[in-house]
Amino acid sequence: MSQRAGDLPDLTPLAAWASDLAKTFVSLSGDIALVMDASGVIRNVAQGAGEPMAPLAKDWVGRKWADTVSHDTRAKIEHLLEEVTTTGIARRREVNHPLPAGANVPVAYSAVRFGPDGPVLATGRDLRAIVAIQQRFLDSQQEMERGYWRARQAETRYRLLFQVATDAVLVVDGHTFKILEGNQAAAQMFDMAGEQLVGRPAVDGFEERSRAAVEHLLTTARASGQSGEIRARLVGKVALTSVAATPFRADDTMRLLVRVRAVDAPDLSAALNNTLARLVDGSSDGVVVTDSSGRVLLANPAFLSLVHLNDEAEVKGLPIMDWLGMHADRPLATLLPQVRRDGLARGISSWIKVANARITKVEVTAALLTEGDQECIGFTIRRSATPQQEDRSPYELNLAIQRLAGRVGHVPLATLLRDAAALTERHLIDVALARSGDDIVEAAHLLGIAAQELQARRDGTGNDGAPDQGPT
Repeated sequence: MSQRAGDLPDLTPLAAWASDLAKTFVSLSGDIALVMDASGVIRNVAQGAGEPMAPLAKDWVGRKWADTVSHDTRAKIEHLLEEVTTTGIARRREVNHPLPAGANVPVAYSAVRFGPDGPVLATGRDLRAIVAIQQRFLDSQQEMERGYWRARQAETRYRLLFQVATDAVLVVDGHTFKILEGNQAAAQMFDMAGEQLVGRPAVDGFEERSRAAVEHLLTTARASGQSGEIRARLVGKVALTSVAATPFRADDTMRLLVRVRAVDAPDLSAALNNTLARLVDGSSDGVVVTDSSGRVLLANPAFLSLVHLNDEAEVKGLPIMDWLGMHADRPLATLLPQVRRDGLARGISSWIKVANARITKVEVTAALLTEGDQECIGFTIRRSATPQQEDRSPYELNLAIQRLAGRVGHVPLATLLRDAAALTERHLIDVALARSGDDIVEAAHLLGIAAQELQARRDGTGNDGAPDQGPT
């Protein structure tokens, strides 16, 4: 008989010893060997002398080989049998034998046929040890990747929060390059009051040798519609600054959002998690980054403290207006469009709204920023340094009582008592409104009266509906 593909000799004379050969092959180089008839039915199973790879493999005798493997590897057995029938030898294929406990035993099989009508001998190698090593490698690789992405996310988080908390932000006219608005950080960086910045050329704060580069940056950003960034030096300062310009339109007017930040060291990124985390997490100002609709993306510990929460996850995805209150004549809903339109809004009086907590007066600054293609808004929230109305009102009440006392001998006692009662009422209403952040409903609740009654008293109509003239 001629040799088959692969120059294999005719193995028909060895067919009678197939079972013995199976035991021999297993003892030499395999973990399991199967002998099958021409239809692929297992007639004999041999396993290594040690612990058997598949303890129940003896029950495979009389079953089709393809029925002993998992459904997803059944096709591999069928292809292997087809190949060994055609060529006399089949290349290695990896399949899974299901175990009763629900696990699988991965086995790599090769096969040879003893003559055209002879049995098929398949020898297999247990791959569990190799698979375990591969899985450990994959697990360690995935853990490294997760660690890398956690570090990248932390870096992005701190960069954004640090940018919001410390960057000098200027809104510049796109045609004249004059400053239209600047935040507190800009005033500090350029050593002048915020009001003094307005109307000055944007290049004025930079030293002479840097001004041409800054002006070129602004011109290029305006012409290209794309953001740009350079290094420049400020007047009287040695350290370099990073100057970035981003064009945007306010109605039909071209404007530039210019961000300036100090470049303290060339290897800032190497110490990023230590430096920025310490600065951002240690800041006394609340720092929040939201998407363009005002939903929180990032927040620092100071903001969480303001809203009496412990975990950043508790604020992510929620509207920042859930915690910020503003006066009725300027609701927060108007702030977001203003920032998107003008690039910056600063010095906004507000308060923190938290259930069952005392009102905290704050000052809010909001600035437009971008992270990749995403438009974001950065908020800095600072406890108000302005003395509260509640703190001033006792002094004002004392002055009013003194003035009232000066009228003794000129006005009847009944009139003095009525006016004193009116002064006290106004004082208590002012205290309640201060504590509630001018929220009529909350203030009325604090005073134990209806909101309509408080509004009437606040408007000076008094209890009888007549205007309250008060002390004269």
